[in-house]
Amino acid sequence: MSATEELNWNEEGLIPAIVQDISTQQVLMLGWMNPEALQLTMTSGYVTFWSRSRQELWRKGETSGNVMLTSAIFYDCDSDALLVQAAPNGPACHTGNTTCFYRPLPFDAVAAAAAEQRSVGDPPVFVWPAEAAEGADAA
Repeated sequence: MSATEELNWNEEGLIPAIVQDISTQQVLMLGWMNPEALQLTMTSGYVTFWSRSRQELWRKGETSGNVMLTSAIFYDCDSDALLVQAAPNGPACHTGNTTCFYRPLPFDAVAAAAAEQRSVGDPPVFVWPAEAAEGADAA
């Protein structure tokens, strides 16, 4: 069985693909691939996705020129997500930002909202299990 046959596609026949800059290791974006998009990414060298809204294939950067050249592709331990390492030719985000992940979600806002819903005696909002702190597999 080939590695691509081991992949667990979702009910729509898609798999999430995280794109990481091969040089900086920065996470650039998340897209969705179907088997054809994955095949094109691997054979053409250009990162290609499946557009869920337009229901068509699209090569990253086909209109902006900010293409991404594929360096390596990995799949996770559950075979349900891809990590695509690529060399970007310009910003990944349509907003012009280097990465699509440029907006922080402040912990204080989440903690304040959670604190409003807590009762006296409830455990603290952010309590991490020992396994998470050690980096162990909790499954």
